[in-house]
This record gives sequence, C-alpha cells and structure tokens, in this order.
Amino acid sequence: MASDSTNQLKSDALMEQMKQHLASDAGKQITKKINLVYQINIAPKKIGFNEVVYIVDLKKGEVIKGPYEGGKPDATFSFKDDDFVKVALGKMNPQIAFMRGAMKIKGSLSAAQKFTPDIFPKPSKM
Repeated sequence: MASDSTNQLKSDALMEQMKQHLASDAGKQITKKINLVYQINIAPKKIGFNEVVYIVDLKKGEVIKGPYEGGKPDATFSFKDDDFVKVALGKMNPQIAFMRGAMKIKGSLSAAQKFTPDIFPKPSKM
C-alpha cells in the first residue's frame, strides 16, 4: 500500500497554506506583482516518479492540484518533497537547489527567477 495516494506529501500542507495566503491582502499584492503561472511537480522520493502536480496561478491568485487547464504555465519546477519544503520555507536558496539538481526548471527562466520564498506565507508559530 506504499504507492497509495493517501500518502501525504509534506508539501500538501504548504500548498494549503499558500492557497489561504493568496486569498489574503498580502497574497493579492503578490499576484499583482508577479502575474505568472507556475506548475510545481512534487515527487515523494525521486524527481520524475509519482509526481503530484500543483498549479500556483499568480494571475488569478489560486493554487490547484492537477494539471494546468489554461494553456502552458510560464515555468515548471520539479522537486522532491523534502527539497520543495526547504525552498518554500527559505531553508534552501532556490539557485543553490537548482545547481545541486534538487530543483529542475522548464519554461521561462525570467519567470522562474520570480519564484522566490517571498511568495510563500511565513510559517505560523504554533
């Protein structure tokens, strides 16, 4: 049962927070400033295998699980779950992640460069 889709990725919780963040005033500012669509493929263990696809639409300000319906995303990123969490929380620099092969990019590099930890909500202290 290990390949069952009920296996939660750590990234799922982050994407849920992102969804709420984009609905806030701070999120609306990000949407206005960036105005791009990102596809994020998150693999449990190895990039390219059993990936979960998320669309972070910074034109409409929404996060959707599943492939992009509106054409082609501006940039597509592929991560392992753990690495995505590190980048999103600002624990790993996106450029370093890319150079180490922890992040793969397809599409517009100028769009990709606007994908920074600033677009993610700050982790709330529980």
